[in-house]
Amino acid sequence: MRLSELGDKEIVNLNNGGRLGLLNDADIIFDKETGKIISLIAPERKLSFKLLGLESNGMEIPWSAIRKIGYDMIIVELDN
Repeated sequence: MRLSELGDKEIVNLNNGGRLGLLNDADIIFDKETGKIISLIAPERKLSFKLLGLESNGMEIPWSAIRKIGYDMIIVELDN
């Protein structure tokens, strides 16, 4: 699968069904030495922070938390 094919997929938490955003809105952290993906940074979806001019770093999702990459979503398993 190519990175361009992942962009429109929604990130969903398996534990609570929460929607964490779209992958094309997330940042991807790579290991400089190996080129492997370490984690995804999903942006905060709370509009109030943006209206107040406050920026949030978002939620870090370790690559190890990804359980399934499906046709239209990415399932992750997070405790929070």
